Amino acid sequence: MNWRIGIDLGGTKVEVAALDPGGALRLRRRLPTPGTYAETVRRIAEMVAAAEAEIGATATIGCGIPGSVSPATGLIRGANSTFLNGQPLQADLAAAIGRPVRLSNDANCLAMSEFHDSKGSGFAVILGTGVGGGVVVEGRLVEGRNRVAGEWGHTPLPWMTAAEFPGPACWCGQHGCIETFLCGPALAADADGPGARDASGLPSRAAAGDARAQAALDRHVDRLARALAGVINLLDPEVIVLGGGLSNMAHLYEALPRLIPRHVFSDSCTTQVVQARHGDSSGVLGAARLW
Repeated sequence: MNWRIGIDLGGTKVEVAALDPGGALRLRRRLPTPGTYAETVRRIAEMVAAAEAEIGATATIGCGIPGSVSPATGLIRGANSTFLNGQPLQADLAAAIGRPVRLSNDANCLAMSEFHDSKGSGFAVILGTGVGGGVVVEGRLVEGRNRVAGEWGHTPLPWMTAAEFPGPACWCGQHGCIETFLCGPALAADADGPGARDASGLPSRAAAGDARAQAALDRHVDRLARALAGVINLLDPEVIVLGGGLSNMAHLYEALPRLIPRHVFSDSCTTQVVQARHGDSSGVLGAARLW
């Protein structure tokens, strides 16, 4: 077993982690995400070089991205960091680093981090700047024929109310995508109006009696419950893991087990909903395990 390096390319940060041949985490570093494609490729290559110098070894490289590689063209598509779309990121990273690089969606990497040693099935959810999902069955990542398995954030919000329909316009060209209701900026805007993007303070505001913050959180968790019930009706996973910045909201783990069963096509629903074990490092650890 070789050393393995994972890269998590997010909307605000680039993180690198190195796993030793035994699978133990030996290094973790992060820097802000640059604003252009060329700067991003250069930053990733520089971070890999610095990590390998620090560990004194050459490693395999896996990278989690907000989007996916088109099997038809080899170009990035579906990334909410839109400067990546249409770019040959896998080829450019391989050229910059000097060896092959494996790329996968950031939610797939979260799933690999959480379920790589699992005997059952699991669904991993990213709730952050964007919304996505990843599917693992018996320790194996399921990407699908078109490499869009788990792209749950770009399916319609189930059981929309009259007030919700047809839903906000999504950058992907559709209306009413789950992402437009459940991502962090959407939650912030629901509470504080257009232009608000940071939802991290809403739970503490709600706890202090802010009715507007509480109402937005209530709408958000109800929508999340409907969206996850749709996953259960389709895949029926044993566990659903929540990752991304919004997964730190403690009320989700009390409310979701109560709300989800209302929409599940079964007389019982015992699917566990848990927070990612490795927090915001789950994606980078899963990226390392793409090899």
